[in-house]
Amino acid sequence: MKYIFDSNTLSTILKFYYPERFPTFWINFSELLESAAIVSVREVKFELERAFSSEAIKRLTVYNPDFFQVPSVEELTFISQVYAIPRFQQNLSSQKILEGGDCADPFIVAKAKVHEAIVVTQETKPKGGARIPNICEHFHIPCLNLEGFLTQEDWKF
Repeated sequence: MKYIFDSNTLSTILKFYYPERFPTFWINFSELLESAAIVSVREVKFELERAFSSEAIKRLTVYNPDFFQVPSVEELTFISQVYAIPRFQQNLSSQKILEGGDCADPFIVAKAKVHEAIVVTQETKPKGGARIPNICEHFHIPCLNLEGFLTQEDWKF
């Protein structure tokens, strides 16, 4: 496993990288999906299901039915380490807790830490913040945005 994708990055891909207009992107992306070099977490799937049809989400799972992975015990243990740090507790917004919303962030970070993978997210890193890039930086987990992923893979279209 090499990359763990956040819902905002997958949303960008599903919204703007139309398969008919970007066939080379989807060929390359599908190869990485098939080899499990790109995966995500079950909680991301829950977030995507609110915004996309099952047909759109199927583009991510057709080559890898295990794309959206369930957290392991080791990943869940790491999540408790993340939230043991007071400033990262603000990552769990009260609205998500009270309304039962999904919170994929800790699962993404934990999967990357446990599997020594790179997080791919569109989130920014505010100074003193509790967003994915802040948490990744604290735990020395590599973190890129979609542009950084395309650059790292040396994809040009």
